[in-house]
Amino acid sequence: MANPYIERILKARVYDVAIESPLEAAPRLSRRLGNEVLLKREDLQPVFSFKLRGAYNRIAHLGEAAASRGVVCASAGNHAQGVALAARRRSIPAVVVMPVTTPHIKVQAVIDLGGEVLLHGDDYDAALERALALARERNLVFVHPFDDPDVIAGQGTIAVELLRQAGGRLDAIFVPVGGGGLLAGIAVYVKYLYPAVRVIGVEPRDAASMYESLRTGQRVTLERVGIFADGVAVRRVGEETFALCRGLVDEILLTDTDAICAAIQDVFEDTRSIVEPAGALAVAGLKQYVAREGWRDKRLVAINSGANMNFDRLRHVAERADLGGEREALLAVVIPEQPGSFLRFCEALGRRSVTEFNYRYAEPAAAQIFVGLALSQGRAEREAVAAQLRAAGFVVTDMTDDEMAKLHVRYMVGGHARGLEHELLYRFEFPERPGALLKFLQAIGARWNISLFHYRNHGSDYGRVLAGIQVPPAERGEFLEHLRELHYAYVEETSNPAYRMFLSN
Repeated sequence: MANPYIERILKARVYDVAIESPLEAAPRLSRRLGNEVLLKREDLQPVFSFKLRGAYNRIAHLGEAAASRGVVCASAGNHAQGVALAARRRSIPAVVVMPVTTPHIKVQAVIDLGGEVLLHGDDYDAALERALALARERNLVFVHPFDDPDVIAGQGTIAVELLRQAGGRLDAIFVPVGGGGLLAGIAVYVKYLYPAVRVIGVEPRDAASMYESLRTGQRVTLERVGIFADGVAVRRVGEETFALCRGLVDEILLTDTDAICAAIQDVFEDTRSIVEPAGALAVAGLKQYVAREGWRDKRLVAINSGANMNFDRLRHVAERADLGGEREALLAVVIPEQPGSFLRFCEALGRRSVTEFNYRYAEPAAAQIFVGLALSQGRAEREAVAAQLRAAGFVVTDMTDDEMAKLHVRYMVGGHARGLEHELLYRFEFPERPGALLKFLQAIGARWNISLFHYRNHGSDYGRVLAGIQVPPAERGEFLEHLRELHYAYVEETSNPAYRMFLSN
């Protein structure tokens, strides 16, 4: 099986449009993991993805008669751009069917390359069905995104480059997996020349089509797939790619959204480039594998497969990266509803950095707060903090691995507080440094009851707090004098319409 593919890979036509992408060191990640980590920078390709290799190789091998009819493909984005670019290079028409969920940046990129875009269906499979119908109706040549020998061979040229760039001295290569074309192409070439080098695929846990297929010994069609890593959101792997991977791939790793977000941050810190979720899969898998196996002083490659990231998705990535990197814990804590409780809670935390603090008065006996804490020692520190708080008499529930809490509840802590008297609302701003929040609560929360509190550390120079404080009318002059002595910048928001509508009594 391997020999015909070796020839196909070596004869593949990709460099009319593709570059030989660099194999770059990742010094920060390498130091942290205790291994030499190298990144194969396919995100630097002209369409910011490896996909143009396979697409162009397929279209370049079409005869003149077939090519003149035009081509059609189905894709969530990166293959589409490769097909559009290759078609423009050959001066032939290209029709691209994309799921309606495709990020706008990828749709616009195809249009900019001269492709005719048709949005159809909620996932790749629906788009594929429509593309195949168009191929029949309009006599177009269908260019498969992964299950085609020319496409697989085009992706395999990555292995030719990286083995030469690494001098053959590698212990493992980590590859993102969607339909399997990239994994199959790399595995064929690497295992032919260096069978001892481990080739490891990485999939999202909610799009594990290759993992399930290899586990059961036959191609599996998933009922649904998650679309966070839209570049690998494939319900069924290819027949040819499955056959190749089944005999050549050492393992498929599964990872989750938080780990992918942390990997995006890892790549950024070493390269100052932002890869898309599918593009960070290999780094997430590499980190997971190293931790599981206890590897040290190995030479490892991760394929950075693409960088077609929607800008607005960065908000979600930044929010989840610290959780995925075990640099943040989310805890739900019950504390007594009385003046000084917040202060006692923060004193139990000590000088730990608080990343988030959400609280709204609900009942007179106890208060439920949602708090985020920065970690430097991962899960062990998280467990130690929870134990420390319980020892101080607080009821603690660890929410760090609770998907609903991370996606929704953290933003929904609050609401109207019935029967609450004399509440004033203030926005505060104070220099952001370790212990700043504790100092704030020591100044504010010992005498007057705090009935609402929201704080989120966004990595800026100044911390921003929204606080509701119960101050009887007779004490307001004294309270304002107290605020002035603190030298915190503040704005009263008691008359703010948003507060009146959603939070006040």
